[in-house]
Amino acid sequence: MNIRKRLRDHAEVHTGALNDILFILLLFFLIVSTLANPNVIKVSAPKGKSDTKAKQTVVVSIDKNNQVYIGQKKTTLNDLEKELQAVLSKENEKPSVVVNADTAGHWGDVYKVLQTAKKLGATAVASVDAN
Repeated sequence: MNIRKRLRDHAEVHTGALNDILFILLLFFLIVSTLANPNVIKVSAPKGKSDTKAKQTVVVSIDKNNQVYIGQKKTTLNDLEKELQAVLSKENEKPSVVVNADTAGHWGDVYKVLQTAKKLGATAVASVDAN
């Protein structure tokens, strides 16, 4: 009687695809963790009035030829007080007057505009360039 040993197949686990699956899972969890809510600290912002309005400003410009403009309307220094009073009287709250002047213009005129605005009860501000 011839008894032979059977040749058994060895059980193998193919791990080539396992590495790919683990890499994809790692990428998935990294992406999901960065998309999670980063605002861990809860802060309640202050509430504001819904009808809050920005302060109204009147712009007075003086160009290099010493021409004075209230908004887009051309005026003279002699008529400035009268016309500025008319514009400021339309404002409900205390308005601001912003003076934009060319550097080549006469700075004495800027001072006159600032004094006129202050005399009429407005807050006067001279606009400057950062340079």
